[in-house]
Amino acid sequence: MLEIGSPNALFFRTNTTCNNLLRELQKIWVEIGESETEKDRMLMELERECLQIYQRKVDEAANSKAKLHQSVAAIEAEVASLTAALGVFNINSPIKLDKGSKSLKEQLATVTPLVEELRIQKEERMKQFSDIKAQIEKISGEISGYSDHLNKVMISSLTLEEQDLTLRKLNEYQTHLRTLQKEKSDRLNKVLGYVNEAHALCGVLGVDFSQTVSEVHPSLHRTEQEQSANISDSTLEGLEHMIQKLKTERKARFQKLKDVVASLFELWNLMDTPQEERTKFGRVTYVVRSSETNITEPGVLSTETIEQVSAEVDSVSKLKASRMKELVMKRRSELEDLCRLTHIQPDTSTSAEKSTALIDSGLVDPSELLSNIEMQINKIKDEAQSRKDIMDRIDRWLSACEEENWLEEYNLDENRYSAGRGGHVNLKRAERARVTINKIPGMVDNLIKKTLVWENDMQNSFLYDGVRLVNILEDYKLTRKQQEEEKKRYRDQKKRQDLLLTQRESIYGSKPSPRRSSSFRKPNGFNISNGNGSVPPTPRRSSVGTTTPDLLLTPRSYSGHHRQNGYFKEVRRHTSTPSNYVAMQKEDTVSTTYTSIYSSEPDSPLQG
Repeated sequence: MLEIGSPNALFFRTNTTCNNLLRELQKIWVEIGESETEKDRMLMELERECLQIYQRKVDEAANSKAKLHQSVAAIEAEVASLTAALGVFNINSPIKLDKGSKSLKEQLATVTPLVEELRIQKEERMKQFSDIKAQIEKISGEISGYSDHLNKVMISSLTLEEQDLTLRKLNEYQTHLRTLQKEKSDRLNKVLGYVNEAHALCGVLGVDFSQTVSEVHPSLHRTEQEQSANISDSTLEGLEHMIQKLKTERKARFQKLKDVVASLFELWNLMDTPQEERTKFGRVTYVVRSSETNITEPGVLSTETIEQVSAEVDSVSKLKASRMKELVMKRRSELEDLCRLTHIQPDTSTSAEKSTALIDSGLVDPSELLSNIEMQINKIKDEAQSRKDIMDRIDRWLSACEEENWLEEYNLDENRYSAGRGGHVNLKRAERARVTINKIPGMVDNLIKKTLVWENDMQNSFLYDGVRLVNILEDYKLTRKQQEEEKKRYRDQKKRQDLLLTQRESIYGSKPSPRRSSSFRKPNGFNISNGNGSVPPTPRRSSVGTTTPDLLLTPRSYSGHHRQNGYFKEVRRHTSTPSNYVAMQKEDTVSTTYTSIYSSEPDSPLQG
């Protein structure tokens, strides 16, 4: 029995079908009446057509076999190529393993899944390479500034290296990418630092930041996310140059604003500008006390701010010009007050009369005149500082002289020992005054020494209200010495008078009645007899109307109301009496009486 689908069964079935068709054809020919020759011709033609059909089918089968061989070879080659490109060398081809036992279609069906898997791996590896290369190309372009030549070289290198998709090559690209990313990060940080610094500088200077950085490269201020910032060497150099240019401009504007603000401060101080008006420019006045690098407030160094301050300076300058004469007079008055307090002669070149005449005539700029007066004020202040020690000693000496004056007046008071209110206080003060008065000669000597040392150091004379202090002190010492001598003569005369009274009492047995003394009393209560007035050892301010001829000169005596040839004519008159003036006055009256009566007697001790 023939198996269905076997070649013999197919031949048997075909042969039976052909015989049936042939019998049916012959039957038709008989009915038609075809000749034997025609039947043979048509049978031969039918046989030839069948052979052609068989031949065509054989040829088609042979072609199909050849194509399958080619497909198997091609797929084997593709497997080899893929494994080589991917670097996979541990995969054996299924075709080589089962080549003798499987048909071509079976071999092709066996290797197709492997090829598909290798193709997927290649696509994934190609995508990885593509992503990495795209990043490398982008970063390289940013670093190089998108140079066309470098881009062409990079694209060419990427195309040539597509056959090498191994992990080793992929690692090389990844390493190169990380290196570029590190360099990009460093450059971005540097660019960001430059841009931030430029932003701060532009803010302080009031300059358009976007326009400034766009001049270096437009990408530095673009807001589109897809546009990367240019971080090439040329961009970094441009940013560095721009920063240096902005710093130079900041330095110039800072110095200009500082000078303008300093001028404004000077004008404000001269004009005594109220604080309310100064507050308007408080935003920029701190510049004078700050350094250039500490200026961070936006717009503080803008051209508009500098122009506003300059306009204020011009406005105040115009106002100053109109009030300069008043300022000069005011400062001159301050100079004279300072000279009066320090007992220094002011410079007469800037006196009120001369300054007024110079300003009115227009021969001198009021600012120069005011500056000259300011220099004189500073000079007086410096000199006063060097004179401070001597001036303090002068004050102590004058204070001691005042105590001497007070003690003198106190001694003239007949009721000084009364038990009235404040009597004990005055007694204590009198004791302290006597101690102080005893120190006056030492004070004067020390003051002379200090003054001479000062003059030697300063190479200049120490003037007190225009008079050399040493001369004043020497005059004071001389006058005081003369008064001491007069006081000594007064005591000697008193002793002689007492002796005369004793002699007269021994002759007549009792003291004669005193009569009115020929001496006269001064308006201030001081007594001078027969021209032998008492001369005090202590300087005292004289009372109005006194005619005491002896004077004790102190700096205050020299500094009176009238000055002539640099020497002050008003003097301080001082008179003194002994501490027991009241008791001695009566005795002096008696002595004078007896002297006038008996001085002509031959045996009088006063005769001759």
